[in-house]
Amino acid sequence: MNRQEMAIRVRNIAEAIVYEKGYVSAVDLFIRMDKLSVKDHEKWRKRQVPYLERGIMGNLKQLSYIMKELRSYAQNRGLKPSWTYYYSWGKGPKVKLQFSKYGDPSVEKIYATHFVDAKRLNKQ
Repeated sequence: MNRQEMAIRVRNIAEAIVYEKGYVSAVDLFIRMDKLSVKDHEKWRKRQVPYLERGIMGNLKQLSYIMKELRSYAQNRGLKPSWTYYYSWGKGPKVKLQFSKYGDPSVEKIYATHFVDAKRLNKQ
């Protein structure tokens, strides 16, 4: 799949997610694009995987491009960025989860940002 096809796919899937939920997140997008299985997502949420990128299929360059296209889609669509904490599931103390291997704050923030259709949610 070339970059143009990938960009179209990202935008179409993101649009479908926004239509269903009123927002789109990178995690939802990766799951819907079959880059992240629900099982690997659950392992990460249960702290069985140290960081999310380990469970995502594809190289970091491809993931970075997908994230860039998601941000571009959100900006063009007028979606409001909303930073969200991700905490572990299960028994014991809730621990803030890590998305990337090194936990760089700027990378973590990109992964943890949800893009919200504020106009739609205000109508409900």
